[in-house]
Amino acid sequence: MTYLGAHLSSSRGFYKMGLEALSMDANTFQCFVRNPRGARAKAADPADLAKLRELMTEHGFGPIVAHAPYIMNPCSKDEGIRELAARMMAEDLELVDQLPGSYYNFHPGSHVGQGVETGCRQIAAMLDRVVTPERRTTVLLETMAGKGSEIGGRFEELRRILDLAACGDRLGVCLDTCHVSDGGYDIAGDLDGVLEEFDRIIGLGRLKAVHINDSLNPLGSHKDRHALIGQGTIGEEAILRVIAHPALAGLPFLLETPTDDAGHGEEIRRLRSALRR
Repeated sequence: MTYLGAHLSSSRGFYKMGLEALSMDANTFQCFVRNPRGARAKAADPADLAKLRELMTEHGFGPIVAHAPYIMNPCSKDEGIRELAARMMAEDLELVDQLPGSYYNFHPGSHVGQGVETGCRQIAAMLDRVVTPERRTTVLLETMAGKGSEIGGRFEELRRILDLAACGDRLGVCLDTCHVSDGGYDIAGDLDGVLEEFDRIIGLGRLKAVHINDSLNPLGSHKDRHALIGQGTIGEEAILRVIAHPALAGLPFLLETPTDDAGHGEEIRRLRSALRR
């Protein structure tokens, strides 16, 4: 089973997102569970979540992914910002725990001059506060493009966080194709080599989800500019090789390309058609 989906707006409610996913030939999706650029969260409706769970079971959905807000920075110099990150993640996990088998993905953050080691320690400390044993949701660290003081542009940085966090057995990784290409990993020209390196440093068992995005920038640019599939420097054929790679079978593949729901539906249907050839 190939699980393909896209990032949808949670303003319509979880059940309606499930219906929207079905309408675009998707069997998974990603969403924010609060304002992506603010701290405000909308309370979830238990009945709405229950309807989504039923829909997912009925239609054989793969795991869905909740995405943390962009303002979350657990390795900020500012203690108040680090505290806000911990509070937001704890609140979000209370909601996502009601969707068993789902994932919660976040950008590790930027150390803003403190150094990678300090940043990794701060991220691990926040995770140990929030990812408590009673949590049912696996939390995912996202691979990043490595722009500025951003943590996660190298696989070794994610490995360091996993090693430092006592809750590491409840953590995983989400690989973003645009980010890793911009970070210098040649997934278009040497996908097997990149996955072998990931396995050696982090372990493929930790890889739980994949963001499938083309890139507007060349390999190693450290820019993080997503492009529509086939309209960037990675290319559609390379993205198809990612989705079809046997080492990634069963993972949810999620579009974050710069288009609307109709555009995402067209991309999903085109990818599915190509995979059947």
